[in-house]
Amino acid sequence: MDLDYQPDAPRALDGVRVLDISRLVAGNASTHVLADHGAEVVKIEDPARGDALREWTSAGVACSWKVYARNKKSVALDLRSEAGRKALLDLVPSARVLVENFRAGALERMGLGPDTLLARNPDLIVVRVSGYGQTGPYAGKPGFGTLVEAMSGFAYKNGFPDKPPALPPLALADMVAGLYGAFGVMVALREIELKGGGGQVIDLSLLEPLVSILGPDAAIHSATGEAPVRVGNASNTTSPRNAYRTRDGEWIAMSGSMQSMAMRIFRAIGRADMCDDPRYATPPARSAHREEVDAIVGGFIAGRTLAEAMEVFDREEVTAGPIYSAAQLKEDPHARERGVLVNLPDHELGRLPMHNVIPRLSRTPGAIRTPAPALGAHNEEVLGSLGPDRAQLEEEGAK
Repeated sequence: MDLDYQPDAPRALDGVRVLDISRLVAGNASTHVLADHGAEVVKIEDPARGDALREWTSAGVACSWKVYARNKKSVALDLRSEAGRKALLDLVPSARVLVENFRAGALERMGLGPDTLLARNPDLIVVRVSGYGQTGPYAGKPGFGTLVEAMSGFAYKNGFPDKPPALPPLALADMVAGLYGAFGVMVALREIELKGGGGQVIDLSLLEPLVSILGPDAAIHSATGEAPVRVGNASNTTSPRNAYRTRDGEWIAMSGSMQSMAMRIFRAIGRADMCDDPRYATPPARSAHREEVDAIVGGFIAGRTLAEAMEVFDREEVTAGPIYSAAQLKEDPHARERGVLVNLPDHELGRLPMHNVIPRLSRTPGAIRTPAPALGAHNEEVLGSLGPDRAQLEEEGAK
């Protein structure tokens, strides 16, 4: 769906100014959600290079920056200079939130620690994103998402049993932490609204959010004495659940995670006898015999094209669907009608598809209002109010 940048209609987070001095994915993902819903996100960037996301390019295009910096304002400010740090502190009273992702202790060494920030603005919410958190023996270690994707247990159980542990092909830890960060901001803002509280610090590691999405893995280990292991596209708790290849070389994903759905799948493929077979009649039994289940279900799918198999599964209301590439998702009729992806005007590519605003609010919906900004595009707008120190700031702290 083509989309022109939408005008400034009322948004849920209108009037909330966020100072974002983070770099790369987690902080940007967090403030990106807030910006989509109306927050004024002022992105503080290194005047020389800008946010490191600008350097992540595909065919020379900074796609990650264009997606995660939409709806934001860019201010080029050198926080290594006294003038730059002073300018940031002068902006703090006007903000409700500040997001940073320096290594633990770095902000304090810069003279910008939470005590200093909260002294300037007692109602400020300070989100501190780090690899391992602000406390503990690993607090001072550099912690990119890849390292916590390994430490959390995610990579250990991701992939196939005869292959090495598989790291995710995306910034998973950062993105999950970013969503938790946005949620944490909303909780802290709500506490101020309801209880008249003040500012506080949100200690957000990359590690703990990723551990949380692994759900009961630690409990399973305690209950069974074994950690969940790699099973490829299958599941340790249910069957059928896998990726199955069709006759025409496409792929279908299927999940029979509910007992009733597994029975429906067996009937749909003409194997109603499996519903009463003790090898397949219960979730534990199917999990114990998942290779047999996969061979039967996979054999049914392998004899049909994607269209033929999906015609059966759609008719029988089976939880199965095609495995798409990004190119195929763009053409899917449901994705197109829902506007899952929107095409934004772009000066380099003409139009650039990206995900729409999430979640969808009925009365105060978020919107894509502006494209990702050029480095320092909003210096005059944001810093112009700082008064007589402007000349010194231009010389020493911003470009």
